[in-house]
Amino acid sequence: MFLSVFELYKIGIGPSSSHTMGPMSAAVRFLDEIRLGEWPRPAGAEVAGLSVSLHGSLAFTGVGHATDRAVILGLAGYQPDAIDPDAMDDILEMVKAGKSVSPPGHPTYRFDPNEDLVFDRKEPLPGHANGMAFSARDADGTMLLRRVYYSIGGGFIVSEDELARVKAEAGKPRKGDVPYPFASADEMLKMAKKSGLSISAMKRANEETGRSRAELDAELDAVWGAMDGCIERGLRGEGILPGGLKVKRRARQIHEKLEADWLSNRPNPMLANDWLGAFAMAVNEENASGGRVVTAPTNGAAGVVPAVLKYMVKFHELTSPDDVRNFLLTSAAIGGLIKHNASISGAEVGCQGEVGSAAAMAAAGLAEVLGGTPEQVENAAEIALEHHLGMTCDPVAGLVQVPCIERNALAAVKAVTAASLALKGDGTHFVPLDACVETMRQTGLDMNEKYKETSQGGLAVNVVEC
Repeated sequence: MFLSVFELYKIGIGPSSSHTMGPMSAAVRFLDEIRLGEWPRPAGAEVAGLSVSLHGSLAFTGVGHATDRAVILGLAGYQPDAIDPDAMDDILEMVKAGKSVSPPGHPTYRFDPNEDLVFDRKEPLPGHANGMAFSARDADGTMLLRRVYYSIGGGFIVSEDELARVKAEAGKPRKGDVPYPFASADEMLKMAKKSGLSISAMKRANEETGRSRAELDAELDAVWGAMDGCIERGLRGEGILPGGLKVKRRARQIHEKLEADWLSNRPNPMLANDWLGAFAMAVNEENASGGRVVTAPTNGAAGVVPAVLKYMVKFHELTSPDDVRNFLLTSAAIGGLIKHNASISGAEVGCQGEVGSAAAMAAAGLAEVLGGTPEQVENAAEIALEHHLGMTCDPVAGLVQVPCIERNALAAVKAVTAASLALKGDGTHFVPLDACVETMRQTGLDMNEKYKETSQGGLAVNVVEC
């Protein structure tokens, strides 16, 4: 099974990979289909207007996750990885004022967000909790084209037909044109033992079937550069996060205290926890503000991997650029297994699939670069994931703020602890990673829908408004 590192680590914008980046990408994909014109329509019929309906979790928590903004920006022709976050408000105002969009390569289409963008909370689409329907109409309002897309987590978008194939292939071996096509952790360990290679080396070999070594290194460096840049912006950020909960940014204040302690050589028994928390919260505060962020594997869990990696770079004096690359490659190998065999979507399996997966990925990456064997790396991932099983996704007010920001900080601490525990053993352990991933999948199936990113249960309904 081959899922590229760059499919898991996507550079985009906040606050949500499934609710923001996915819908924006779906809107652009719909525009591409209109432009290509490879669909049946009456002779002479031309698209004059567009409309969109959001369903399931996208309808219930779409406003808090800026799904409406993302759809408008996508229909205006902007991609998550290319748009300037500072320009988004002006673009949105232009569309709302003109009641139209003019994407590059297209004529101007009628699109009034107040009328043509609907949050349908009554009728979920059958394929997935994150469903959306795009329609193109002629000047008389007759529908010419309708397409349904599903945002399945981590910014991944699939059509109805593609979703059916994804479900049919879930958990099954997929042989690709790569030298090490492992579809399970068991296969991964057997291939490592037979080849004598590390997990990062096998992942690198797979990636280099589609790009040169120099290209791969440059793209990995760009991912880390975006992650590190997000941390640095988050550590400088001040004020109140948008959305109405009046959540104050805290990463800068924590970071300033840590720097003061660092310069004065004051002992701090909570040093690791504090730095990990500051780095993770910096990312997720930046994500909550709609800034530039990297899915890892999702936006809601985007702080865990960068925090652990930043901690390693800052405090492990022997860290090299290759260590950073190997960390990302190893973590992506684990993330790919989880996505293939279970899910990384909070709307499918709750937060265990987001923050739990991120912790497993970060633990594996850290164990690898600290000299762990493939068995120890797999053990680290399993420990981290096991202790997130059953975690619900219950964002207050549908915003990726409470409990999401602090949850990333705690998951980063768990990831480092898991790597440390695994490295102190010999790699043998009771629960295989594959069994843990399958348990997460089954737990997600059994989980009540109100705990899957709908804000209909848990903290979302039990927090007293002050």
